[in-house]
Amino acid sequence: MKYLQGTANYVKQPTVKVPNVTTNDVWVGYEAIANQLRAYQGKIVVVDTYPGVRDEEILPVLKEALQPSLVIETIDLFYEKDELTRRMQSHLTDDRVFGIMYYGKVQDFMDAEKVASAKEAVEKANGTVLIYGFAAQLVHAGDVLVYADLARWEIQQRYRSQEMGNYKCDNYKEDTLRKYKRAFFIEWRIADKHKRGLFDSIDFLLDTNQKDHPKMITGDAFRTALHHTVEGPFRTTPYFDPGVWGGQWMKEVCGLDADKENYAWSFDGVPEENSLLLDVAGEIIEIPSIDVVFYEAKKLLGEKVFARFGAEFPIRFDFLDTMEGQSLSLQVHPNRDYIQQLCGMPYTQDESYYILDAKEDASVYLGIKEGVNPEEMIQALADGQKGVSFPAEKFVNRFPAKKHDHFLIPAGTVHCSAPGCMVLEISATPYIFTFKLWDWDRLGMDGLPRPIHLEHGKHNIRFDRTTEWVKEHLVNDFKVIQQDETMLEEHTGLHELEFIETRRFTTKSQVTLHTKESVNVCNLVDGRAAIVESPTNAFEPYEVHYAETFIIPEQIKDYTIRSVDGSEIKFVQAYVKVA
Repeated sequence: MKYLQGTANYVKQPTVKVPNVTTNDVWVGYEAIANQLRAYQGKIVVVDTYPGVRDEEILPVLKEALQPSLVIETIDLFYEKDELTRRMQSHLTDDRVFGIMYYGKVQDFMDAEKVASAKEAVEKANGTVLIYGFAAQLVHAGDVLVYADLARWEIQQRYRSQEMGNYKCDNYKEDTLRKYKRAFFIEWRIADKHKRGLFDSIDFLLDTNQKDHPKMITGDAFRTALHHTVEGPFRTTPYFDPGVWGGQWMKEVCGLDADKENYAWSFDGVPEENSLLLDVAGEIIEIPSIDVVFYEAKKLLGEKVFARFGAEFPIRFDFLDTMEGQSLSLQVHPNRDYIQQLCGMPYTQDESYYILDAKEDASVYLGIKEGVNPEEMIQALADGQKGVSFPAEKFVNRFPAKKHDHFLIPAGTVHCSAPGCMVLEISATPYIFTFKLWDWDRLGMDGLPRPIHLEHGKHNIRFDRTTEWVKEHLVNDFKVIQQDETMLEEHTGLHELEFIETRRFTTKSQVTLHTKESVNVCNLVDGRAAIVESPTNAFEPYEVHYAETFIIPEQIKDYTIRSVDGSEIKFVQAYVKVA
């Protein structure tokens, strides 16, 4: 074993066991689901769907089960594909990656006359009526509401495989980045806004993630699961992806497929992207974990964080693996004003690199060298797009990196991880807003040049963040908060310009923590396992393992973390500064 002394114990599919449910609350497979829905023959049955659900798989089953006298398919109520694109164009932009966040509603893309006609048809109909598709509930509230949900990661896989295009589009073979952009900036925004208004009305929740293997639970079981999730620590379901710069560490530590060429990055603890696996009477139901944020925002985030961000999870933990890999792209993140003007985002991607592990020669590029001429550097970056390699170390600092170092990266700071690092990236959530400046003369995994955004990047580089300033403010800015014979608490970041605070705790026994009026995101950065417990027995003891990210809802207030066997553990706690 290169990176572990024992066997891997990282749990790749953590679950939330839902209390007070029985087998009567869950149905598996189309036959069982159809039998349950047949009870609603003669009623108005509304099946509202998230964009990307396999209509061709689900709709025939519903028609056979219900034998409806009238079927309304909402895809017919939306404008045709060319008109949809025209109406979206100002927010799509011509850029391959960056659009403008859409804050309107789903009705903006539906033909009002067709919707009115559909409503009239439902009112006049006799017998069973089936209203099916994205935003179906806007046609009629119905006698029963089924919501067909789908995880973001699964949607992305369908884009990549060219199984699916964007909503009502036939762009199956279009550049995946462009399909993702349309979803991220527009489709998912209107779909989430619509879904948020349905939670209390859902009679059945349909998990459509696995092809030809649907699962359905009652709406009460679904809401019970959301309530219960924020009553204790929980983990979202991580996913892992290869990349042109990817490494080998996650394969071993996270127990991944050893036959894959590499794994470059992972999201573990990102509710907007990760799923949540619910154990409902022994059946595993997959839902987008953002559903918890939408439905239990105040309990999860805390009143003050909710007041600042709304129902949005502001902290992101992810992995970047360059162990036996390559450097990430040299990059910079936009300042807040720039990203507001460019993309309509309320805040930017401030971040940091916590070094989980490192090879002896590991390093991180961070900040500008003393005496650099900005015009000369920008010209050299521009020349890099014309086949002249950019001499990175002439312009950018390169600092040695070792295990448990912490490099802070407020927006505007040029940076990237070099080979030999296993990075736990702790950052604000807007994760796609990276302006690549230089990509080391290489192509992406798809054989295409990776997008470079020098025109954006050059307006955001802080050329005043030079070597000495970076050393003082961004490299291992550790401060001891408290220390005794049982524990050490240290401030490790983030920078004062960033809204996240990070603390590192070291103990061989137990540490008592407080949520500090914010949701907490934690990671066990050293030690094989630890137990998270409630001083008041408010939740069951929760075991976490090395490198796992776990979320502590703000309403918990107080919790303890202890070593399982008396060996030393280290963990990082991140929260939003609210004072």
